[in-house]
Amino acid sequence: VQLQASGGGLVQAGDSLRLSCALSGRTLRNTNMGWFRQAPGKEREFVAVINWSGSAKIAFSLKGRFTITRDTTVNTVYLQMASLKPEDTAVYYCAADRSRAALSYAATMTPYEYWGQGTQVTVSS
Repeated sequence: VQLQASGGGLVQAGDSLRLSCALSGRTLRNTNMGWFRQAPGKEREFVAVINWSGSAKIAFSLKGRFTITRDTTVNTVYLQMASLKPEDTAVYYCAADRSRAALSYAATMTPYEYWGQGTQVTVSS
């Protein structure tokens, strides 16, 4: 199983950005996919998850600005980020969970076995 994250970059506050995570070696229809982020000096935190059946959960503080979707035809998960703020600056990681954990548990890092390399998102004020 491999994950390839892409789409990060330098944007201004208020801009939008879409991250992609391509999954290989396993189908999305049998995998929970999560997004996490880690800002400098902070712990990695949950952002969003879309489970094997397509149900999604977004971190409460990000609801209304972030959306997670998937395209099973290309085995890719997307994180659409809108109205970006400087505090959204972080390295964003996608992760895969083969166990198909319940959404509440999938909002933690515990069930994820595979992680992408991370993509940097920098939001300037």
